[in-house]
Order: sequence, then C-alpha cells, then structure tokens
Amino acid sequence: MFRDRLEAGLLLAEKLKKFKNDPGIVLAVPRGGVPVAYIVAKELNFPIEVILTKKIGHPRNKEYAIGAASLTDYFVVPHENVSDTYIKEEVEKIRNRLKEMYSRFMSNKKTQNLQGKTVLVIDDGIATGNTLLGTVNMLIKSKPGKIVIAVPVASKSAVLKLSKVADEVISLLIPDEFYGVGSFYENFDQVSDEEVVIYLDKIGKMKKLADG
Repeated sequence: MFRDRLEAGLLLAEKLKKFKNDPGIVLAVPRGGVPVAYIVAKELNFPIEVILTKKIGHPRNKEYAIGAASLTDYFVVPHENVSDTYIKEEVEKIRNRLKEMYSRFMSNKKTQNLQGKTVLVIDDGIATGNTLLGTVNMLIKSKPGKIVIAVPVASKSAVLKLSKVADEVISLLIPDEFYGVGSFYENFDQVSDEEVVIYLDKIGKMKKLADG
C-alpha cells in the first residue's frame, strides 16, 4: 500500500536508478501517472513529457481497448465486427482530444526525438495493459534504444502481456489478487489538469538550471 503517488514515485525511482547514466526520457501517462513520473524524472534528472495516446475502445464496450491512437499514428488489434469506418472515426475523435491535451500540457512545445534513448513509460498502475500495449507498439516505431514500463503496481496479466513488447516491465507490486489500481493507495485523488502543468513546469525549470 502506497501513501500517495509521490511516495510511490520515490520508491519507483530507487528501482530505476540503474538507468541514471543512460540518455533517457520519462514519458508520463496523464493524468494519474504524472506525479509518479515527476518524482522519477527529478531523481534521475531526466526530461519529462506526457504520452499523448488514448485507447481505441471496442464499439460494444468503450472501456475494452482494441488499440490506441496518437497524434500521428495508431495501432489496432483486429477484431470481428469492427469496421475500418469505425476505426477511422474513433481515431479522428481521439486526435481532436489529444490536440487539446497537447496545447494544454505541452504548450505546443516540440516533442523530443526518442531515437536511441532509454524511454521510461510511467503510470500510477496498470490493470489490463491493453492501452499501454498499443502505446508501446507505436513507441517502437520511434526506434528508442530501450522501452521500460515502470509502475508502482500492476496485475499479473498486464505484466505478462506488456513483457512481450517492452524491453523491461518493472512493477513494485504484482499482487495475486488485483481489485483496481486505487485499492493500493491510501490517497488516490484525481489529478487535475492544473497539477499536470505544474509538475511538468517544475521539471522543465530544474532541467534548465541543471543544464545551464
């Protein structure tokens, strides 16, 4: 049990210090993953960005991810009775939302080149792993040196699934019984857009001071 996302981030950062000398970047899954990722980026002195991807839900159950889309790409696991038209319409809707997030969180800054870098993908926890599965498949196209998924808690099935596509999956807790990410935190309050911006700005300022 973690007190909150910041404590979880500190504990996770300890496990990730082996990557400290790599040319690396932290990619945070908004919004809940941002406080965790902020601590990791701070401890490793890595730059941080938010992952701008969203799941493509099945037409009969929007919560069930059949893929994921970014601003420039998408990945879908073929399913019966899911038409190309549906995928096209969903990707367009997702991209409109992602453009708003990009403007809000990144202030339209250019995203970093991931080629050859150690990419730490960080969330506050993973239940099914379906959305991240699509995200990792898109990240692979950017030719990073290494993709590491790192979280405080994950289900066994998610770790197994994501281990097939990522170079490494690190989870502090992999419980036998998984009832949802929030059940492993004492404080699991929703993270606001304003908080996301504050965390990203803090790392940006720290990086400028360290590099400058």
